[in-house]
Amino acid sequence: MAARRSLPLLVALLFAAASLHTDAASLAEADVLLKFKTIITDPGGKLSSWIAGTDPCSDGKGNGKWGGVICSDGNLHGLQLENMGLSGMLNASVGALRKLPDLRTLSFRDNQFSGPMPDVKNSAGMRSIFLSNNKLSGEIPDDAFQGMGSLKKVDLSHNEFSGPIPTSLARVPKLLQLRLDDNNFSGTIPDLRQKELHLVNVSRNELEGKIPDGLKNVRDAFFDGNKNLCGEAVGNPCATPTPPQQPSPPAPLQRVPLAPAQQKASPSPTPPPQENSIPVLAVVTLIAFGGTIAIVGAIVVALNRRREEVEVLGQPIPSRNSNKYTSFQEEKLEKDALVKYDVGSASGRKAGMAAAAGGNDQGRLVFVRNGRERFELHDLLKSSAEVLGTGNFGCTYRATLPNGPSMVVKRFRDMNRTGREDFEEHMRRLGRLSHPNLLPLVAYYYRKEEKLLVHDYVPNRSLALMLHGNRGPNHPMMTLDWPARLKIVKGAASALAYLHEELPMLGVPHGHLKSSNVLLGESLEPLLTDYALIPVMNQAHAAQFMVSYKSPERKQIGRTSKKSDVWSLGMLMLEILTGKVPMHDAQQGKESTDLVNWANSVAKEEWAGQVLDSKMSRTKDAEGQILKLLQIALACCEENVEKRWELKEAVDKIEEMTQGDGDNSSTAAEGEVDSSKAGPEDDLSSIAIN
Repeated sequence: MAARRSLPLLVALLFAAASLHTDAASLAEADVLLKFKTIITDPGGKLSSWIAGTDPCSDGKGNGKWGGVICSDGNLHGLQLENMGLSGMLNASVGALRKLPDLRTLSFRDNQFSGPMPDVKNSAGMRSIFLSNNKLSGEIPDDAFQGMGSLKKVDLSHNEFSGPIPTSLARVPKLLQLRLDDNNFSGTIPDLRQKELHLVNVSRNELEGKIPDGLKNVRDAFFDGNKNLCGEAVGNPCATPTPPQQPSPPAPLQRVPLAPAQQKASPSPTPPPQENSIPVLAVVTLIAFGGTIAIVGAIVVALNRRREEVEVLGQPIPSRNSNKYTSFQEEKLEKDALVKYDVGSASGRKAGMAAAAGGNDQGRLVFVRNGRERFELHDLLKSSAEVLGTGNFGCTYRATLPNGPSMVVKRFRDMNRTGREDFEEHMRRLGRLSHPNLLPLVAYYYRKEEKLLVHDYVPNRSLALMLHGNRGPNHPMMTLDWPARLKIVKGAASALAYLHEELPMLGVPHGHLKSSNVLLGESLEPLLTDYALIPVMNQAHAAQFMVSYKSPERKQIGRTSKKSDVWSLGMLMLEILTGKVPMHDAQQGKESTDLVNWANSVAKEEWAGQVLDSKMSRTKDAEGQILKLLQIALACCEENVEKRWELKEAVDKIEEMTQGDGDNSSTAAEGEVDSSKAGPEDDLSSIAIN
């Protein structure tokens, strides 16, 4: 009986001991971080929330209480100290962090850290190291990445590292991404053959020699600036080594003249030896040459098999013409959808979705938002399906669930940049985003070849169709007045600022901001879509089609930045104000314009008459505000990225804007119709993924 009574007390003691252990662990982590803080310099006070006696992790939901601290289930897993103006010798400060056993991510991007590469070797649990855009220098020890069996992502770009690239990188088994661009590395590229490696950028260094065969399909832009590299990837054949000089054949033996009697005894003269040596040498040469051809052929076959198994950056695998990739019926469905989205049987439309999902019920939908009604993949496949349109990345369907709402299913073909683990982690991250001007991600479906993303259906059209659509005589075009356009600009800017705040680890948090990716809600409130997809899109495909890759800095220096989103916002504002399609979005099938140069070429006093959209209803009092927004747009589109406005400055200026005419309405000014009912001549391809 006494033992029974003591049981609750024992349990309470065990829980108390566990709590004390957790608190002690948290305090130990705090001590390590505070020591790190004392070693570095924080002139802007960005780490002021790091206070002794407090817990770096606030709770078990992954919310970091200290700035820049990444926690999961109450445990510290990473540091994300980016763009904080921090400085100091990083090698000394990182040494203090080795006492954090659960550390998985280190990101010190865009700071002023100096000194040599910090010692991270034998950190078996480390998965990501981001040190780009600092002032780190010197040679990196060859064994710098030894014993890092979990490491997946390494970004050392835009520093001053020199010497050879560490060969220990070739022995990191799970490496997915490697960026070493814009340094002073010299020597040859290590033989990187990791099966899942899909991003390698070594541009603008001093590398030389042959590009390893494992990287032969990497885009040539990722080798730019290395004058002495050679190989198929850069179109510069390596010099064939001069074969060693063959020794001269021995002189033929001299025949000794026979005596007359011996000459008569011989019925026929024996041919001299040199006459028989020529065909023998030819046979030997042919055999050797044939063996070489066989070896080369075997190597080519092996490399082709490797190319089929592993996607190397720049070559989407498998081919779109492959039956393994998509069916003929599905390709035909997509082509028909470009002009006849409502043509075809219901079974044919469902076939496209079923093909995208890999057949009937192969897998399950994963929901990323709490409180949403759950449904299964087979519910989507059984529902009535309608092809909304196709774009550069895939096909978009509207699926009406039995006794439920309509959902939009977007099928992506070129989304193989990451493995399953990283893809699902990124989808969960997107599922946590919540902003009134973002179209939320509801669920996703993962298959190696293709992915499905599920969103709510928005019955209104996209901004692109509202600005440029041709609806025909029986369906007059809706035009947007100044209050409606300002409302759209403010909502889009607010959502973009939210993405930059919530996803600071992304180089370009949106990446694909344009009018066809801005849907309009019931009150014409903007809903941004297709955001934050660059991390999972195939790099070559993203570089060809995504808006941020059309920015001036991408063309000038070969890379994008967070200001690429600012440029996209500026171009969107110019499109809204002028009613013209910008050059980078000419695929909409309309006459396009270089909006920046065109607006700058018109005298400012003539902007109202020549630049602004003549269909935009406005009062005379509003023109001052409209022209002010035009100036903000041009400041966001500044070609020189250093002179271009920061996003915060642009958003603050936009928020200060007023409609100027006292009209607070947000409705279309003229030609109002029920926008939820699409006419037969509507071009719905603007809602597709493009």
